[in-house]
Amino acid sequence: MTTTPALRLEEVTPRNFEAATGIQVRPEQEFAVSPVMKSLAEAYVHPAGVAWPRLIVDGDRPVGFLMAFFDIDWRTDGGSLVRSGLWRLNIAAGEQGRGYGRFAVRSVSDEIRRRGGTELYVTWHPGPNGPENFYLRLGFRPNGETVEGETVGVLELS
Repeated sequence: MTTTPALRLEEVTPRNFEAATGIQVRPEQEFAVSPVMKSLAEAYVHPAGVAWPRLIVDGDRPVGFLMAFFDIDWRTDGGSLVRSGLWRLNIAAGEQGRGYGRFAVRSVSDEIRRRGGTELYVTWHPGPNGPENFYLRLGFRPNGETVEGETVGVLELS
């Protein structure tokens, strides 16, 4: 991974839309994360400020995509439990293992802190070829919850 200021997040715009939607994970990982196009459609249908889609760029190369969520009500039983976290992380197949995923998690952590949050939530599909080990290495801990068969993990940002 480069350590220069060339590594950055960009808002998805008409200028970089094709690059963003061209990001594809390795075939054996496709079960664990939705395509970028679905993420952008979901961002479109949610109220402004909830979804935060960003293209991960190294120099002039798009290397990944992330989508964070802010202040969503996590519960569906009529109660209220507001959380923020990482909704999607797609690192291009040929760009994995270079620190771009760590950069993405750090960037979302920084944005959540900037907004006053102290925890970052994520969900992952358990099993081979899934992202569980990646998230555990970064300090996420399962909190005992599952959502649609996915493990819920939390990273304390204090």
